[in-house]
Amino acid sequence: MELLLVEDNPRISEFMVKGLEESGFSVILAENGNKARSLIAQREWDLVLLDIMLPDIDGIELLQYMRYKKINTPILVVSALGEPDDKVKALDYGADDYLAKPFHFKELIARINALTRRFKSNNQVQENVLTCDNLKLYLDRHIVERDSKEIKLTLQEFKLLQLLMENKNKVLSRVQILDAVWGIDYDSNTNVVDVYISYLRNKVDTESENKLIQTVKGRGYLIRTQEN
Repeated sequence: MELLLVEDNPRISEFMVKGLEESGFSVILAENGNKARSLIAQREWDLVLLDIMLPDIDGIELLQYMRYKKINTPILVVSALGEPDDKVKALDYGADDYLAKPFHFKELIARINALTRRFKSNNQVQENVLTCDNLKLYLDRHIVERDSKEIKLTLQEFKLLQLLMENKNKVLSRVQILDAVWGIDYDSNTNVVDVYISYLRNKVDTESENKLIQTVKGRGYLIRTQEN
């Protein structure tokens, strides 16, 4: 699970990053609001931990920016501003939860876990979607996105990608892929699987350092993810 921590105090951020990583989270630190906004625009996060008092863009402005852009990532505000009015303001502007400093680290972890569970549950109800790292395939809308950028696929490319994502981290032979995507009556000597795997790689993996579609020599193909 990848978290974005927006915190300008080096002592606090060091403490939080260390504790979160020891708890099994992957954490990227943004020391100011401008860096945070850039990182939020570049990719999707599982959760944002957001301080309010930042040296440039404050946390409330970041909340407004994310919700205006319809970025529905869960946001947990972690702030030294602990008055009821501060909490109400943050929640009204789009925060999902609020934790005042100082806090017990166990409570922080519990709130993160509760928010991400709730978010995943809501998404499953709202959309029939397959995910592999930063790749998403929306079954009902026939849309594929990577890093929130839409990828245009043909029907057969979509079906092939769906099959790979439904079996992520599992090697599928050419025969299995051929049967599932093109049908059992298709010529088993054709190289259509290899051709379409190449098409997918060019569309899905070209612009990313993390190459999802892998070849296992002599066995077939798979999508290999870094998800837990």
